[in-house]
Amino acid sequence: MPVRGGRNVRRNAKRHIGRIAGSQTERVVTEILIIGEGYAVDLTPVDTANLINSRYRRITNEQTGTKGVIGYTAEYAAAVHDGGPKNWQKPDAEDQFLRRGFERDGMGDIRAHIRRSYRN
Repeated sequence: MPVRGGRNVRRNAKRHIGRIAGSQTERVVTEILIIGEGYAVDLTPVDTANLINSRYRRITNEQTGTKGVIGYTAEYAAAVHDGGPKNWQKPDAEDQFLRRGFERDGMGDIRAHIRRSYRN
């Protein structure tokens, strides 16, 4: 008994894989960065608005996958992130604020977003 519809299955599979490997994943990674960045802002020490306003977000498509990077252009950002001066105006500010925004506080929302985005 011959199988029917094999050509359609291959065409649809190729279309879905292309969508996941391309624009959909790029959009999901961007949204993940936005979620984690939102949690990190609440933990970011504020002396002036310079640190928060110096944030940047970069998405790159590499051979191994899509990579998202968030960083700060302010020169003192690394020193503050790694436990520098503690004269912060925000009482809930923490060391390692960027890492904690993604790993500790935002992880549940990030996982839920990934599941929701790739479900369809």
